[in-house]
Amino acid sequence: MSINTGVLPQTESSPESKPMIKEWFFVVGLVYLLLVCVALIGSGFKTAAGENARELFAFAGNPLSGLVIGTIATALIQSSSTVTSIIVGLVAGGLPVSIAIPMVMGANVGTTITNTIVSLGHVREGEEFRRAYAAATIHDFFNLLCVFIFLPIEMLTGYLGKAGYLLGGYLVGGESMSIKGFNFIKPVVKPAVQMVENSLQFFLPGVTVGVFMIIIGIVLIVAVITTLSRLLKMLMVGRAKDILRKSVGRGPLSGLFSGALLTVLVQSSSTTTSLAVPLAGNGVFSLRQIYPFTLGANIGTCITALFAATAITGSNAVFALQIAFVHLLYNVSGVLVIYGLPFLRVLPVRAAEILSNVAVRNKLFALVYIIGVFFLIPGVLIAISEQLGW
Repeated sequence: MSINTGVLPQTESSPESKPMIKEWFFVVGLVYLLLVCVALIGSGFKTAAGENARELFAFAGNPLSGLVIGTIATALIQSSSTVTSIIVGLVAGGLPVSIAIPMVMGANVGTTITNTIVSLGHVREGEEFRRAYAAATIHDFFNLLCVFIFLPIEMLTGYLGKAGYLLGGYLVGGESMSIKGFNFIKPVVKPAVQMVENSLQFFLPGVTVGVFMIIIGIVLIVAVITTLSRLLKMLMVGRAKDILRKSVGRGPLSGLFSGALLTVLVQSSSTTTSLAVPLAGNGVFSLRQIYPFTLGANIGTCITALFAATAITGSNAVFALQIAFVHLLYNVSGVLVIYGLPFLRVLPVRAAEILSNVAVRNKLFALVYIIGVFFLIPGVLIAISEQLGW
């Protein structure tokens, strides 16, 4: 009898382990598909526009419009990872890096809408809602402050673009160490990209092939990252909550690193910060404990664009890597400057506390804030820039 009872758990455990293995293989497949999608967008723009690719980006002809487009696109898609991956593909196809940089900044702002919406789930509980809303909007105010500080500095000095180009160039290498010599991504994704292009060429004329490659790439990126995020959430969120509870309360550095780590694991800063909002609402963590955790999420979300940039080869490979590094440098700069300087560090905290107090007194204001910050104000800025001919 003892032998039989020892055997049964072994036979029962293996069927349970198989689904997990299948799910992780599915994750690998989705990552591969993400790389193919980014390569599709880059190849599509080259096919559609050739040397005239820059003319396709007249809709984002200045930094302000680039910022607004990045904000609105991310607010609608609710994934900065998706938008920045698309931006990497656009840069590979000819989008000027000077326009892509404010787009990335806008993506940081737009992604904060998710946890702000999550905080509305506490709207019926006064004090609980105040804590949750403050925990959500501190991310908003930090990212907005980053834009106000670093966008003018970038326009005057170009330090993010220059530093990103330096890092991208170092990874790509010079003539003696070309990326073609060691980039294992190209031979992996090229057959799939070529297959799509050849299939479209069978039905469509030349320029239209490029347009459809872009459309397919963007649609699939949205689907892939959404599915990947949900799958990783299912695989990792249980562990993520444990790490969150154990690490956030230990201090700013612990919160910062745990926020970055969890975002890398679940591939979504929106998911990471949305996990923290209910805990803050329930009083498990204070606003100042949640603060560095959300900054870590900003840094962790950069891994997707960096990884996607490795799918780009050819003359624009360095620019794809450049914009991916710009995203990382921008978020790291925000942490070092804003959180590192006490007089700046307190501004998002105070703004979030004031806003949450107003929202508790007038619940409708919370909804007006979301519509205004993420949609109405960006729309007005676009209209102003068009009128002034910027």
